[in-house]
Amino acid sequence: MTQSSPTQIRTFPTDRKALCNLLLESVEKIRPIVARHKNNSENRRQLAPEVVAAMRDSNLLMMKSPREVGGAEIHPVDQMTIVEAVTMVDSAAAWSMFITATVSGRALSALSDRALEDILGSGKFPIMAGSLKPGGSAVEVEGGYRTTGQWAWVSGVHQADYVVVPALKADKSGLVTAVVPREQVQVIDNWHALGINGSGSSDYALDAVFVPDHFAITTPGRLRGGAIYNMGYGFASNEHAVFALALGQLALQTLTESAVEKKRGYGAGVSIADREIFQRTVAEGELRLRACKLLMVDVLERLFDASQEQEAPIALQAEARAASVLCTDEAIAVTSALFRYAGGSAVMLDHPMQRILRDLYTAQSHLMVSDAAYESLGKLRLGLTDVAPLR
Repeated sequence: MTQSSPTQIRTFPTDRKALCNLLLESVEKIRPIVARHKNNSENRRQLAPEVVAAMRDSNLLMMKSPREVGGAEIHPVDQMTIVEAVTMVDSAAAWSMFITATVSGRALSALSDRALEDILGSGKFPIMAGSLKPGGSAVEVEGGYRTTGQWAWVSGVHQADYVVVPALKADKSGLVTAVVPREQVQVIDNWHALGINGSGSSDYALDAVFVPDHFAITTPGRLRGGAIYNMGYGFASNEHAVFALALGQLALQTLTESAVEKKRGYGAGVSIADREIFQRTVAEGELRLRACKLLMVDVLERLFDASQEQEAPIALQAEARAASVLCTDEAIAVTSALFRYAGGSAVMLDHPMQRILRDLYTAQSHLMVSDAAYESLGKLRLGLTDVAPLR
């Protein structure tokens, strides 16, 4: 990137605490807008335009992008703090935010300088959406690739400026990660899901779309950015972990706040707060969530330290992913235990507990938190393999 690029004007604090506080201030600024339009986003099955505009004007979508292009490149543990804060307001907004931040960060760290000049030349930071799973076909032609296929679970694709497309080379010899303007992509409005409805995680398709060479990433690795881009798929493990943990914490908060007034049984009923079994469920749930968070922080600190000079060891990447699966599993277990005490009103669509549970089960379906991560880590620990592919 040339020094004259408009994005070079934006600079973030280099001090870790100051940077985290700055992004938390951004969360507070958009909080009223996100909260006000939460139900609107849910009903639209994609973020309300007002929320998209607020996100675009904030610093939050830049948090995982390289500093060289105007990003914040925030520490992975502090990323958790930001994601948690937004999740407590609206899960769909948080999911869309961290997916966009991750996709943008990865693409902007690896794209050619020529592509970045085109993307960032206007001075507007791009919203990027993209799929995790490679598919389709990229046929090499003069000057680039003709790309065809359909991809699923593309959160935020409706409001994206660019779409990141992981396509297999036609001869299956490798992967081409193409960055395509949103207008060249067909969005398939099929996100009728159990939960995280407002994320707009629809499919998209390309039909022989030409992708110039400079908009195609064909070599693994990064051209810019620091340690977080050496974390492998650990780059995304933190956000999935804390998303689930925040929802578990929200379930705990929701039910404990109403426990004294909540009566169960016929007649006068009994407050659930007075039941010893519920008291145990609350205490145990709190401790399980806190323990998982501390585990995730420990793994991420070690992963980040190991990524300073080169890509982190695969065993550490696998540990981070497995820890994020455990966080998700425990959040579901805690929320499910609490749900049985929430009473009949909790099954109604206007009750927060049912939405929390739906969102958790939907999040658990993501490839990043597949329970296959446990198997991968176990095989590595037993010396049965030296690889841990996403599956």
